Amino acid sequence: MQEQINENLKQLGTWKRIFFMLIFAAIISLVRMLLWAVILLQVASMLLTGKANSNILNFGRSLSAYTYHILLFLTFNTDTMPFPFSDWQITEELNLPKPGNSKK
Repeated sequence: MQEQINENLKQLGTWKRIFFMLIFAAIISLVRMLLWAVILLQVASMLLTGKANSNILNFGRSLSAYTYHILLFLTFNTDTMPFPFSDWQITEELNLPKPGNSKK
């Protein structure tokens, strides 16, 4: 058992993943602040115009998908690193519900 633990500790790939996980933990904190800005802007748009701003809606959707991709990586559900270490298209291709399909 001790030998297996020592072998696991020597694997460079594990340490690289931990390093990138720390980077994405910091990135997700910044993204979370941006999501709050999107939320506040959408609330302001709803109060002032009576409808959601479509540009902010698309930006919020992209940020939400990016957050989801980061969380999948952090929880070991995927080995594909999110943007900026891979293409943004990988994040966009995640299976998310289409806008406007939410039930009211």
